[in-house]
Amino acid sequence: MTKATGTFDVKITPQASDLAPEGPNLGRMSIDKQYHGDLDAAAKGEMITAAGLAVKESAAYSAVERVAGTLHGKKGSFALQHTGIMDRGKPSLVITVVPDSATGALAGLTGKMDIIIEGKEHSYVFEYDIRKS
Repeated sequence: MTKATGTFDVKITPQASDLAPEGPNLGRMSIDKQYHGDLDAAAKGEMITAAGLAVKESAAYSAVERVAGTLHGKKGSFALQHTGIMDRGKPSLVITVVPDSATGALAGLTGKMDIIIEGKEHSYVFEYDIRKS
């Protein structure tokens, strides 16, 4: 596995939802990101959230983002799938490359990304491999 690190800027914009407000609050948001560092890329995505549960420190989100740019100088695009859970204040986040989603010089990309948030700073650690066809 190869490790890529860097920072990113993110803008999350709430979107309209036609779901009836019964039970947990479901939300939909658009994601715009700019990755810096070993991954130099722009990303756009969609996020669905469930919050407003009986316990305030519990929630969940799922998202998919399309990333396009260069990874250690290799140009292409790929998709990342996010699964985030907050279980009574205990966070869990898994971000994985969608299998066979990569294009260009990144075709065959596999891997997982970790996100680190310290104050207002966002950074990533991306461990990946590029499978040969």
